[in-house]
Amino acid sequence: MQSTANYLWLISDLLGQGATANVYRGRHKKTGDLYAVKVFNNLSFLRPLDVQMREFEVLKKLNHKNIVKLFAVEEESNTRHKVLVMEYCPCGSLYTVLEESSNAYGLPEDEFLIVLHDVVAGMNHLREYGIVHRDIKPGNIMRVIGEDGRSVYKLTDFGAARELEDDEQFVSLYGTEEYLHPDMYERAVLRKDHQKKYGATVDLWSIGVTFYHAATGSLPFRPFEGPRRNKEVMYKIITEKPSGTISGHQKCENGKIEWSTEMPVSCSLSKGLQSLLTPVLANILEADQEKCWGFDQFFAETNDILHRTVVYVFSLQQATLHHVYIHEYNTELMKEDYNEIMRKKLEVFHLCNFCTQMLEKTEHKFLPGGLLTDTWTQQVGTHPEDRNVEKIKVLLDAITAIYQQFKKDKAERRLPYNEEQIHKFDKQKLVLHASKARTLFTDECAMKYRLFISKSEEWMRKVHHVRKQLLNLSSQLISIEKEVTMLMERAIKLQEQLPQKVLPLVSSGMKPQAYLSQNTLVEMTLGMKKLKEEMEGVVKELAENNHFLERSDFSVFNLRLR
Repeated sequence: MQSTANYLWLISDLLGQGATANVYRGRHKKTGDLYAVKVFNNLSFLRPLDVQMREFEVLKKLNHKNIVKLFAVEEESNTRHKVLVMEYCPCGSLYTVLEESSNAYGLPEDEFLIVLHDVVAGMNHLREYGIVHRDIKPGNIMRVIGEDGRSVYKLTDFGAARELEDDEQFVSLYGTEEYLHPDMYERAVLRKDHQKKYGATVDLWSIGVTFYHAATGSLPFRPFEGPRRNKEVMYKIITEKPSGTISGHQKCENGKIEWSTEMPVSCSLSKGLQSLLTPVLANILEADQEKCWGFDQFFAETNDILHRTVVYVFSLQQATLHHVYIHEYNTELMKEDYNEIMRKKLEVFHLCNFCTQMLEKTEHKFLPGGLLTDTWTQQVGTHPEDRNVEKIKVLLDAITAIYQQFKKDKAERRLPYNEEQIHKFDKQKLVLHASKARTLFTDECAMKYRLFISKSEEWMRKVHHVRKQLLNLSSQLISIEKEVTMLMERAIKLQEQLPQKVLPLVSSGMKPQAYLSQNTLVEMTLGMKKLKEEMEGVVKELAENNHFLERSDFSVFNLRLR
């Protein structure tokens, strides 16, 4: 056990290890809350004093939800080594996420967009303070779960960071070699001396490699034996990369480099997002710092992606869901289509009203309390946007973590004083988390679902009543249609026989007006024909409404089964 004035940690509870410091999972002595404690070793003190103090000074300036927060700077009780007390991120890093088997070919699109948004937001905050990170990689992007169950990513490890204006340069070397800018790679990895200086845009190269890794599950530049086993080929790939390409792979020993301007076919991102992302990667994975985008253009292009509206289009021929990313000011055609859909929707509502009015005329008893459509659209129930399920999952994860710790504690015959206090704090938190989860379930999920079921039963009774009335009305209209058809046939037959019957009467001096005139019969026939067409239309509409009610019945039945 090691400690400072306000925090303590076990040296066995190691979260991460670096050249100059180790990071442990620690606790606050009074509250028991978890923190990440970064403890510097003897090697760190061999650095110049200004370099040692740089990380403290950088972190004190920063305050953003996408940057791991610094809470305190203290000294370890025995060694007097500096200790940084930072925000604890229990879900590991982006590298941890990418190591999961489900993400072997990259993150799902929704998760990748969160990474894109959070890294861009964190970098934008750094640039506001003129800070260059110099060691951006998935392992330095931590992940936490927000209260709504969504991921939040945060930049961390500012040991290599320093203040640097856009036109200022530096010569010192930091970073992880797979993510290093080619000029820095040449000097740091291959140990080749040169007079090149590096600007703030070296972070953009590292971001490009990181985004490619997150999108595909693999590094963009890979020699046959891997980046660390064949450093010369790695340097050849990153320096000879043709403009516009975003990856280069050597697939056999001493083989040629295969370049690509597109994501691999295994990438799970939609083609819509890929088409927007690849130009960004092509322009920040540029070895020549003169050709590489600056931060202003990088922020402009990435924010353009993040502020687009996604339209989902399902292709029946390909059985594929397409994601179309469009600007809101390019939605006029979509608005027209939407208005057309709304017009058709109104027609459906009018049709429902028409059927309701006909049923009211046919039967004395009908729907009390308004139209079925209004009753259904005003239905109360749980809604996906409430995210109650996700909120409960976050609480259950916290409960599970405490339970696992309790299992460890139970295995010990007796806990030391500090761990006993932590155990008490965790018991209080367990009760708090359980109460919140139970309240969410009983007051939100269960209550709303019971209300929804009761309302649905009432609605279903009305639906069955309407269906019976429609079936009855349909049979009546079919009967009327048959009678109209018979009348039309008689009228046509009479029209055909009329000349033979009228001529003898005219020759005997009788006026034809005493019988139906030819014009009258024609008008009657046309009227009958029109009436028949109208009746056929009404029957068809009633059949459609009956089919609509059957589908509604089936949908609600399925909903209740779920």
